[in-house]
Amino acid sequence: MNYDLQDADLSTVLVEGRLVADETKRAFSRLSAGQANWKPSEAEWSIGQCFEHLIITNRGYFPTIEEIREGRRRRRAWERMPLLPRFLGRFLIRTLRADSGRKVKARPAFYPSSSQIAPGIIASFLEQQDRLLRLMEATHRLDLDTVTITSPVSRLITYSLMDAYRIIVVHEQNHFVQARRVMESRGFPGARADRPGPASRPAGVE
Repeated sequence: MNYDLQDADLSTVLVEGRLVADETKRAFSRLSAGQANWKPSEAEWSIGQCFEHLIITNRGYFPTIEEIREGRRRRRAWERMPLLPRFLGRFLIRTLRADSGRKVKARPAFYPSSSQIAPGIIASFLEQQDRLLRLMEATHRLDLDTVTITSPVSRLITYSLMDAYRIIVVHEQNHFVQARRVMESRGFPGARADRPGPASRPAGVE
């Protein structure tokens, strides 16, 4: 995966988004319920929680992108500040990179369930990802760098629609890496007993 998406164009972001989907299907589509819900420790998320978190977070972008694509959305007053959206967008892209080495704490509204998550969460993520990438692609004729939106996470955060697409995919890459590290952890159900655990903790553990 290419984690350097700070200046990536739409076609590159779409390629990386599809790669996330392909690698997710390859790595996690056959998980048992026990594997989907196993955690290396109580402080860490399971594979199922990683992907449920992505579904919850990405869901918030659909109404905004659809309004923009259909020409129904008016820019809010705080979205008209000239420099703030550009600064915040680039900051979040750098921070959320899977190789940034930084922890990013999710807001409670975007926490995954603490109960048992069905293995079908992977299929749900893949279905949503397909819809999301198609919607992104449908906006390709717009000047994505000049369209400013408000983050679904906080009304205080604004960035361009192009940066939103980059943020979505780097966030997905981050949690894909996190989920893969869970699968590589010592004690993961079905893993070989002699397989070593990961050498280091993934960035963005939530």
